[in-house]
Amino acid sequence: MKKIKLGVFPGDGIGQDVMNAVLPIFDILKLNDFDLIEGQIGWECWKENGDPIPQETWDIIRESDACLLGAITSKPLEEAERELRQELQGQNIKYVSPVIQLRQKLNLFANVRPVFDLSNEKKYNFVIIRENTEGLYSGLDFLNIPFSIQEEIHKNPKWAKTNLNSAACTIRLQTKEGLLRLFNFAFSYAQEHNYRKVTFADKPNVMRESGLFAKKILEEVSSQYPDIKHEILNIDAIALWLVKRPEQFQVIVAENMFGDILSDLGAGIMGGLGLAPSANIGYDYAYFEPVHGSAPSYVGFNKANPIAMFQTVALMLKHFDFYKEALFLEKCIQDVISENRHLTPDLGGTATTTELSGEILTRLRKYI
Repeated sequence: MKKIKLGVFPGDGIGQDVMNAVLPIFDILKLNDFDLIEGQIGWECWKENGDPIPQETWDIIRESDACLLGAITSKPLEEAERELRQELQGQNIKYVSPVIQLRQKLNLFANVRPVFDLSNEKKYNFVIIRENTEGLYSGLDFLNIPFSIQEEIHKNPKWAKTNLNSAACTIRLQTKEGLLRLFNFAFSYAQEHNYRKVTFADKPNVMRESGLFAKKILEEVSSQYPDIKHEILNIDAIALWLVKRPEQFQVIVAENMFGDILSDLGAGIMGGLGLAPSANIGYDYAYFEPVHGSAPSYVGFNKANPIAMFQTVALMLKHFDFYKEALFLEKCIQDVISENRHLTPDLGGTATTTELSGEILTRLRKYI
């Protein structure tokens, strides 16, 4: 059997701490089908070479089937410039987030964010599927608005006399191809995971033209899945009901920025970013990462919560059809959380990263 090549990139800050905490899983679960290839990505690469993804890392990605990614540090434009080594400063080198590079260059159009109740009550279990390459994050963000766009804006009587030389704009780009593959992915995911409803989060009462455009494509795709209901709800209403009654949702699909906002809200419902996993999936590749940041202030204190990374590994195992092992891992995580004795400070406990991860790994050994 051909081995699954998995790129392993610890990233920055606590990304390295939580990555080191979970890697023993592959030995404990005897996952000999995986060949781990470690590489570097992130802020230190940027500071040294002017690119957070060195060529050696792209080479690993090219020869691997997927990658496991730790948290990445990202800083504003001027600060990024100052932290470059001296010889690279002043060369007009622009920092581009590694996750944006990965998503766009590898065409990883679907960001999958499961949200599930980690308490014993099991009240909710839904997933947010966020479009990853278009929408308000498509990169069409202008400080000096191009003249051709100014002409279009001035055709609207409301803005006809506005000085657009002192203005900025962002374009929400949505293509038929992009929406077709997003909606097809969402309905296919629902079917595969026994969900019976897909909710499209949008704002069609305000963004009328793009909202109608997306609605027609959604209806075209939904007709191929007669057993799955669909609905379109305003994103602000979904945000309200996620807080009040999250159990009413199953699959939520959204454009890039709307999905970004709802995803973090979903993590908050779970109990915090330290618990939430994610996958970024395309036709030919996928990468898996916890959704929390690199948290520089936590580095060296052994306090980072590793559960999001453990959950991310479980998500990755399911992607490659190692369901039994993934369910073992999820059961161990659930047991540790339920006992409430080995939790890190973000969950109200006093345990260290090492203590919490050690407890999960100890339980995992008992299940095997």
